[in-house]
Amino acid sequence: MLPLSLEMAEPPTPHYNSWVLQDTALESHVQLLSTVLGPALGLKDGVALLKVWLRQRELDKGRGGFSGFLISMLVAFLVSTRKIHTTMSGYQVLRSVLQFLASTDLTINGISLCLSADPTLPALADFHQAFPVVFLDSSGRLNLCADVTAATYHQVQHEARLSMALLDSKADDALQLLLMTPKPMIRTFDHVLHLRPLSRLQAACHRLKLWPELQDNGGDYVSAALGPLTTLLEQGLGSRLHLLAHSRPPVPEWDISQEPPKHKDSGALTLGLLLRPEGLTSVLELGPEADQPEAADFRQFWGSRSELRRFQDGAIREAVVWEAASMFQKRLIPHQVVTHLLALHADIPDTCVHYAGSLLDSLLQGLKESSNTGEEALAAAVRCYDDLSRQLWGLEGLPLTVSAVQGAHPVLRYTEVFPPAPVRPAYSFYEHLRERASLVPRPDKPCPAYVEPMTVICHLEGSGQWPQDAEAIRRVRAAFQLRLAELLSQQHGLRCRAAATHTDVLKDGFVFRIRVAYQREPQILKEIRSPEGMITLRDTPASLRLERDTRQLPLLSSALHGLQQQHPAFSGVARLAKRWVRAQLLGEEFTDESLDLVAASLFLHPEPFTPPSGGAG
Repeated sequence: MLPLSLEMAEPPTPHYNSWVLQDTALESHVQLLSTVLGPALGLKDGVALLKVWLRQRELDKGRGGFSGFLISMLVAFLVSTRKIHTTMSGYQVLRSVLQFLASTDLTINGISLCLSADPTLPALADFHQAFPVVFLDSSGRLNLCADVTAATYHQVQHEARLSMALLDSKADDALQLLLMTPKPMIRTFDHVLHLRPLSRLQAACHRLKLWPELQDNGGDYVSAALGPLTTLLEQGLGSRLHLLAHSRPPVPEWDISQEPPKHKDSGALTLGLLLRPEGLTSVLELGPEADQPEAADFRQFWGSRSELRRFQDGAIREAVVWEAASMFQKRLIPHQVVTHLLALHADIPDTCVHYAGSLLDSLLQGLKESSNTGEEALAAAVRCYDDLSRQLWGLEGLPLTVSAVQGAHPVLRYTEVFPPAPVRPAYSFYEHLRERASLVPRPDKPCPAYVEPMTVICHLEGSGQWPQDAEAIRRVRAAFQLRLAELLSQQHGLRCRAAATHTDVLKDGFVFRIRVAYQREPQILKEIRSPEGMITLRDTPASLRLERDTRQLPLLSSALHGLQQQHPAFSGVARLAKRWVRAQLLGEEFTDESLDLVAASLFLHPEPFTPPSGGAG
């Protein structure tokens, strides 16, 4: 509260009036909660659960948080409107409040505990003009959410929707995930940025001309600038952004004989960005056509980054193009947007913006690559595999037709830490052995680069001509491997090397190891004939190994390939997990496939979090 001399000099403002009313209405609020919650144990349990829910998500943290007092008053409101009954259990109260929060936007339609029909009381619309979130107490004059920002309430709504989806899933550990798992901001959001020092927000208030907001908040330039800054960034990030939240450190206590702490000494303002994978990597901000009146607003908003461009359809539009050549750089376009808009509109230089996003992606960069993290190399290998697959499907001259072509290598499911680079041999470094159709490295030249082969399983159709003996099947498969190499060389000009168990194919600098598979071979390997001639099926090491290599691994690669198409961040997460495990010398204890499945679980069952969208780290 301001000193008396300043109180008399400054005009009353909505926030100042709210702070005074909060002090005068404290006793009536306590009496209301005691009356509503006192005799109902279920309501008390529900309020306790809701406070735990808020605390685990840090929603009640700092000034302007959605406090336990607000959630208690919300329960009282729902009791008064008969949406909660005093006989409900704590779990039922929890569900009812979360459902109300998920479906009710108090930034648009406020609520009130006041039952009076006094026409002299201000209307809800009057409060909406002064406050972003409106929840009136029983007097009809005090907005309990006066300090709650729109961004904070939207975060509460977002968390309530996630929580309701988790409870509706009927998972066995739903309550543990909901109430016992902390959700700090650094784990909840894809990108996090810290604005410090906070004294820089004084310049932002001057640049944005926030004189009424400064006066309304008693000179608190952090609170005055917070709403306009979040609105500015939400507009700039547009379709890239799913949710923007902020966190302020709590106001420290001070001795009554001392001066209150300065706003600039209260730490940093933290903003969290929850991103949408759909528009995250777009390098183009498309504006209106040049002759439309909105073009001037677009130029004013983006400043020097806006320029006129002609597009293929002949239209001339305002547009902003961000500098990003690789996927690694495209994922950091939000960083460019944030720093540009804060410098242009709020006079906050990039030295005051400490941005944390994709910090660990550099661990996925090769020795010679500093601008990408391997996504382009993985995509090139997959495109080459797709082309080879089409060639295998179209081969003419095989005794049996190809029934399926499936990849079974980490590269083909986007989880190889360092994908192989295409290598084209320098023939001057080799001696050509014509009788064996081979290239042998020359001893006086550098050692050739190693190219890891990528396993591809080629299933052939079933036929009654297949033998029923395991050894005979192996010999038939060897014949198919030879024929496959011959046809690929003749029909597509590919360099091939056939062996009894596989055929290596050099295509566009990549080496693919094609293995012919017969679908009944694992079952034949399981057959054990007794002395009496009875045949029983029993798993053997050979059958398990063959089933893993020809059935399970291709299915896993196909499933994870689909997951990568749905969640582009999966590749980076899986590769970074492998990088860490191998750095701890634990590679022998954890297979590639097990680590891929662990990474996939974070996207398929992320509760209580959301699947990552902004990169691996």
